[in-house]
Amino acid sequence: MNSFFEIKDFSCGYPGKFILEEISFEIKKGEFVGIIGPNGSGKTTLFKGISGELNALAGSSKLNREFIQKMSLKERAKNLAVVTQNIEVGSMTVEEYVLMGRIPYRKQFQFFETKNDHAIAEKYMELTGVTPLKDKYMNALSGGEQQLAGIARALTQEPELLLLDEPTSHLDITHQVQILNLIRRLSKELGLTVMMIIHDLNLAGEYCDSLIMMQKGRMRKKGLPEEVLNYEDIEAVYNTVVITRTNPISGKPGVFLVSEEILKKEK
Repeated sequence: MNSFFEIKDFSCGYPGKFILEEISFEIKKGEFVGIIGPNGSGKTTLFKGISGELNALAGSSKLNREFIQKMSLKERAKNLAVVTQNIEVGSMTVEEYVLMGRIPYRKQFQFFETKNDHAIAEKYMELTGVTPLKDKYMNALSGGEQQLAGIARALTQEPELLLLDEPTSHLDITHQVQILNLIRRLSKELGLTVMMIIHDLNLAGEYCDSLIMMQKGRMRKKGLPEEVLNYEDIEAVYNTVVITRTNPISGKPGVFLVSEEILKKEK
C-alpha cells in the first residue's frame, strides 16, 4: 500500500481515566475515511492524538513520511486542519473567520492578510458555497452554514490531511447530504485526504472509501464499508440488533434497526 498517513502502535489519552491503545493503520492519499463507533469508544481521543492536542503516550504518526509529533505548531497547522463539531464563533464575519486559516502562513511582524491570502480564502469560500455569506456574522448563520464556513477556513490552511469531527451532527438531511457531497468532491478533485468521525452508519457506508470501527479504546476493524458494516460487528460493538442490506442503486451497505416491540413479536 502506498501509505500517505500512517499511525503505528499509537497510544494516547488520559492516564487513569481513558487510554487509546495500540492503534495501527495506513491511509492512501486522497482517501476518505470514516471513523465509527459508539460514544466513549475513542473516536475523538484518536483525533486529539493525531492533531497533537493530546501527547502520544506510545507509538508514532506520520504524514507524508514526516513524524507529526516532531512538527512545529506552524508546520502542523500547514499540513493538518481540524473542523470541530461545534464551531466556536465570535462577532466576526464569515470572511474574517475564513481568513484565520491563513494565520500559520504569516511571517514575523505581519499583522494583516496579503492579497494572496485573500485570493486563497475567496477560492475556498467559492468552493464551499459560502461566498454569498461572507459579510454575514458567524453567529447569525445556521448550523449547516457554520459547518461550511468551518470547512472553508480549514481548506484555507491548505492542509494535506483534513480531520472532521462529526460535521453532520445536529443537521437536517439536506445539510448532511450537502456537506458530505462537498467533502467527497474535495477528496476526489483536490486529492485531499480526509478522516471524519461520523455516527450515522448509513451515511458512513454511502460516502466513505473505507471505515475504521472503534471499540473501547481499540480499533476493532478497518476495511471497505461492506467489510466493516456487517451485523455481527455492529451488534458486538453497539449492543444493538440490526439488519444489513445493500443499497440497490449505489451498491453500498445499509443498516436497519429493529425495534424492541418487533423483536418481541419475532421471538
